Amino acid sequence: QVQLVESGGGLVQPGGSLRLSCAASGNIIAINSMGWYRQAPGKQRELVARVDSGEYEYADSVRGRFAISRDRTKNTGYLQMNSLKPEDTAVYYCTALITSDYGDQRHWGQGTQVTVSS
Repeated sequence: QVQLVESGGGLVQPGGSLRLSCAASGNIIAINSMGWYRQAPGKQRELVARVDSGEYEYADSVRGRFAISRDRTKNTGYLQMNSLKPEDTAVYYCTALITSDYGDQRHWGQGTQVTVSS
């Protein structure tokens, strides 16, 4: 069974930085794409960043401040978040399209809270 586990969230002051991690485990044959979404209270879940076959996509609100990356040797993805703003406060979710013995499936992590406040 494949699992995604996020870590690295927390409370940070405006202008600060955080790095989120997303570790994939289980019977993984390949991780085809990875991404990060976020959901603020009372709002819909939205795409933050994703990488697929070397193509990167960022939400306009985070472009230039956030960077998504992957370490294929560790089956881990990262989201480096710089110059954080209060409006970045949300639960951040990792997602990945993973090939296992059961075929291609999209998996989600449990989410990690990021709070930007002074």
